Amino acid sequence: MLDVLTALKGALISLFHPRMLLLMVWPMAVALLLWGGLAVVYWGDWAAFLSQWLAHSDAGPYLNGGASWVAGSAIFLLILLALLPLAYATALLLLSLFAMPAMVSHVASRAFPDLEQKHGGSNLGSAWNGLVATTIFLGVWMLTLPLWLVSLLAPVVPVLLGAYLNQRLFRYDALAEHASREEFESVTERAAGRLYLLGAILALVQFVPVLNFFSPVYVGLAFIHLCLAELAKLRREAQP
Repeated sequence: MLDVLTALKGALISLFHPRMLLLMVWPMAVALLLWGGLAVVYWGDWAAFLSQWLAHSDAGPYLNGGASWVAGSAIFLLILLALLPLAYATALLLLSLFAMPAMVSHVASRAFPDLEQKHGGSNLGSAWNGLVATTIFLGVWMLTLPLWLVSLLAPVVPVLLGAYLNQRLFRYDALAEHASREEFESVTERAAGRLYLLGAILALVQFVPVLNFFSPVYVGLAFIHLCLAELAKLRREAQP
């Protein structure tokens, strides 16, 4: 737990450097413009599809038996609950692909200046890792959307999925430049619990208005601090 808190503190300090502040806006802005534009164009089609789907679902009789605004509200809620994670995951993926190398360099040069670079990762590996992570995240999110209408445990689902996406997406990029492939496996195995815990804590930020707009950069920085600290510890322990 102390390692996780240290990473969160280090990320907060790194966040207020001018180089990092410049990265805070554009990933989420691009993601919101993309999905907002698609929503404007396709909202009617999405609403019609969900209306038919709800009519044939277990919730159909309850929704059809009530006022029309009930079904309309359910459709609006489902579309919104689909768009929010799509925008957030898109922002994280953009950050992972285009900004993480600069962020890793920034953190490493200041907090871990003596950490040797072994280049165990690659740009292709980062792109593939990001594609797999976001596909699994969005696929499971869509499958669990009905829980929002029928289950009191629904709020737990986005936190668990956010924890998975955060740690799966950023652990690779955080270690790609500095860890060898063997070291990457060792770090992700020994720090698995802390990676998921950090991911869950940071997943809660996406539900805080305003903060969620800037959170992708903070998430990335926190994982860089945790992963590089774990790599440095691993190498110290391996020394005779």
